[in-house]
Amino acid sequence: MGKMEPQRRVYISLPKKHRTALAKKYKLDHGLVIKDLSTNINEGYLQAYFRQWGSITACTIKKTPQDSDSKSASALGYVSFSSEEDTDTADWAGPHYIGGMEVEAKRVVSLKMDDPEG
Repeated sequence: MGKMEPQRRVYISLPKKHRTALAKKYKLDHGLVIKDLSTNINEGYLQAYFRQWGSITACTIKKTPQDSDSKSASALGYVSFSSEEDTDTADWAGPHYIGGMEVEAKRVVSLKMDDPEG
């Protein structure tokens, strides 16, 4: 038997009315994708920052490759909250400044997976 590929989490940015319709058919994780993070920020720091708006269920950071337009590398983060309301509160609290830099936070949903780090 061949080795199965691990499932990859897909993040979807939708208007609220479409998130509500999707939630009727699927269990969803609600979270924020954080762009333009400093590469010095770790998952613990990101969790501590967003904990003030609700309970965090998952937090990951991926380094992004340096592009030709940018002089410095950056990272991309994902923070999942235990409820849609907590995610809304964190989103509405922006703009967000993490590690002394303004970052872009984008509201997303993803289908619930067995492995939260997916």
